[in-house]
Amino acid sequence: MRDVRVATVQFQHEPGDKSYNLGRVRHFVTEAAESGVEIIAFPEMCLTGYWHVRKLTREGVEALAERVPDGPSTQELLRLSREHSMTIGAGLIELGDDGKLYNAYVVAMPDGRWALHRKLHAFEGPFMSSGHTYTVFDTPHGCRVGVLICYDNNIIENGRATVLLGAEILLAPHQTGGCNSVSPHGMKPVDQTIWARRKEDPAACEAELCGPKGRGWLMRWLPSRAHDNGMFLLFSNGIGPDDDEIRTGNAMILDPYGEIIAESRAASDAMVVADLDASLLETSSGRRWLRARRPELYGSLAVRTGKEQDTRTVRFGE
Repeated sequence: MRDVRVATVQFQHEPGDKSYNLGRVRHFVTEAAESGVEIIAFPEMCLTGYWHVRKLTREGVEALAERVPDGPSTQELLRLSREHSMTIGAGLIELGDDGKLYNAYVVAMPDGRWALHRKLHAFEGPFMSSGHTYTVFDTPHGCRVGVLICYDNNIIENGRATVLLGAEILLAPHQTGGCNSVSPHGMKPVDQTIWARRKEDPAACEAELCGPKGRGWLMRWLPSRAHDNGMFLLFSNGIGPDDDEIRTGNAMILDPYGEIIAESRAASDAMVVADLDASLLETSSGRRWLRARRPELYGSLAVRTGKEQDTRTVRFGE
């Protein structure tokens, strides 16, 4: 890997309004190009909208879904990528060749190549299917990139599998924070009154978004995905109202030691930029630990215990 300048974005999408959402992508890509960014990450399902999808009929979801790469959103991402010599990742709903609907993440590259990750642990309504493969690929920027969408990152095996496939940078698009977790000590909804007064009382809003309902929750586990696997990590997220929840933003970039090298605490659309120092990878703790692995001991990780449940059941306590 060589040094590379990257960016990650938080923005509030408009549910179902792909024209508006692509406009926000164009805005931030243009801004990033002025700063010499080579790789930019946008949030999960940011082109189609996210949390409202669980309430749609199958016909409603299909109306938002697109083929990849032939659909208009992917084609626009590829056009922008060529125009700005930038690799661009953004989330949408894919209509697969198998007729299934996927929470998907498209990564468009300036040489015309593209990558597609289907969320491994989808729960956004009864019509969304989960993917079954990891996504790791070479880029024109001298680095190898992996993708894990939101809940995929919660399962520690997914991060390890991704780095073992050679990922040096992990794109981690989310729509999180402010969720009503069934865990007593997990995330809880953001106070809508505090959000509504974010301009009058920005300190209270920052405390709400950066406390245990948002950033504080992320800090319990997200840095370990970067640290333990020796990867750079680009966390992108929604911000503000998303149907009946409020996303907490906190877009951030982490180095292979799990240290935050750039982040946003804004209660609005925002982008953060950082230069990734490739020299950190090889001697990072996670990379050194990988060399001490004893794979012959880990067979139990691939054996079902009988306690496994589908993600929707786990997520909502159904």
